[in-house]
Amino acid sequence: MASLTDRTTADRTTAANAPVMEFRLSAWYGDRQVLDEAAGELRSGECLSLVGLSGSGKSTLALALLGLIRYRGGRISGSIRLCGKELREASERELRDIRGRLVGYVPQNAAAALNNRLRVKALLEETWRAHEKRPPPDGLWQELLRSVQLPANSDFLEQRAGELSTGQGQRLLIALAVMHNPQLLIADEPTSALDAITQMAILNRFRDLNRRRNIALLFISHDLLSVASISARVSILHKGRIVESGTPAEIFLAPQHPFTQELVAAMPAKPVFEEMTSRVDPH
Repeated sequence: MASLTDRTTADRTTAANAPVMEFRLSAWYGDRQVLDEAAGELRSGECLSLVGLSGSGKSTLALALLGLIRYRGGRISGSIRLCGKELREASERELRDIRGRLVGYVPQNAAAALNNRLRVKALLEETWRAHEKRPPPDGLWQELLRSVQLPANSDFLEQRAGELSTGQGQRLLIALAVMHNPQLLIADEPTSALDAITQMAILNRFRDLNRRRNIALLFISHDLLSVASISARVSILHKGRIVESGTPAEIFLAPQHPFTQELVAAMPAKPVFEEMTSRVDPH
């Protein structure tokens, strides 16, 4: 299989009508099936949100798409295609190069994901060296930090990760994830540990990066208000199966599946969703 990462950024630009990623997966941990033919696709500049309760298989799907489920003792069947190439045929070496370069990942817990002893500058440098041998362009650190509304000065670069606030840590994870201009960004419950104001700021950063950089965004969450504010499409995952998919307006204002109806009924009043979904650009 030819390496996906041999191509330049221009060469990697996906045609407007071609999906960046397509998947159809089943997954097991031992004899327990966690995903059952869960399927979806994403295009450049599009945000697909995956919604489900704890234990529905959301994080398992993220790990499977990243080629990491085997390290949790899981196994999968099915297909994962990135830019038209089948990732299940990729070697572990190729997958390591794909992760971070073509597919960025923002986990839920910044404190667990970042080495608290390392300074911000060192984290930026390590992430760059993971996929590049040449020196970083002048001003790249400042550009990345400004793009997620973090201080772009030398004092902040010298701070240790353990000294950052929860919101700063989450913004830094986003900056690291988009450093190599990936085709796809997977965000797994990235706002669940944040206060309401910081949560909105992070959602705004995702929205901006999704549209300005034309990055496909898979946003995994159980928070329907966040999903309604950011998504072009929404898929509902229930007991390992995607039971309903549609636009935010279709899902939140006219849900069809009984589980989706139950989920929406437990959330704020219908006018809240009407206002939020009206702001979403379906393109």
